[in-house]
Amino acid sequence: MGNGVSARLPFCLLGVVGLGYLWLQLGPGDAPRVSRWSISGAEGVSAAVAAPVPGGLSGVAQAQQGRGLPHDKRPQGNPLQAPNTVMTQGYGVGSHAPAATWGAIDLAIDGNGDGYADPDGSWDHPIYATHDGTVRVTPNSHPAGNHVWVANDEYRTGYAHLASFAVSDGQEVRRGDLIGYIGSTGMSSGPHLDYQVWEMQGGAWVNVDPLGYGALDGTGG
Repeated sequence: MGNGVSARLPFCLLGVVGLGYLWLQLGPGDAPRVSRWSISGAEGVSAAVAAPVPGGLSGVAQAQQGRGLPHDKRPQGNPLQAPNTVMTQGYGVGSHAPAATWGAIDLAIDGNGDGYADPDGSWDHPIYATHDGTVRVTPNSHPAGNHVWVANDEYRTGYAHLASFAVSDGQEVRRGDLIGYIGSTGMSSGPHLDYQVWEMQGGAWVNVDPLGYGALDGTGG
C-alpha cells in the first residue's frame, strides 16, 4: 500500500503545481472580467434615454427651459419690422391723449423715401406680434376698427385699424408671428398702425409708452 501512495505522489505534485500556475495567470485582479463594459453591448441604446437596469437609475435628456432664454413675454421691437417705418403721431398727444386711456403711437411706411408716411407703401403692410401671448380679435370695433390684442399675464399689446387679420381669436402667437395687415378701418384718416403697450402693475393694466419697448428699433428714429 505504501508503494501505491508513492506511485501517486508525483501526479499529486503535478496537480498542485498546475493549479498554482493557473492562479498566477488569472490573478485576483482579473476576477471581475466577466462584468466589464462591452461597447457592443451598448447597441440599440438611444442617445436620449438609457435602458433601465433593475434597481438602477435611468434618465431622459431634456431641452433647457428658462435660464439663458429670451424673455419673450415682454414686448420688444418694431411691429412693422421695416427700416422705413415712420411715426406719424407720438405717445400721449392728439388723439392719443389722455395717455392713461388712449396712449399709443401711430406707425406707417415711408414708401418713396421722402421721410413721410406713404399711403401706397403702407396699405396691407404686414404687422407682427412683438411678444408671446394669446390673441383676441375684434372686427369692426369703434374707434379702433379691426383690432387685435396679444396678451399674457404681464403685458398686452394693441394693434388697431387693420385692413385684415392673419390670426384667429384665441390663437397662441410668438414674438415675430404675423398677425395682420395695415389698413384704415375705424376712426382713421389714412392707412397706419395704432400700436399700444400695457403692463400689469399691482394687479391693474397700466398704459405705457411703446417707444420704451423698441417700437422704432432699426429705423434710426
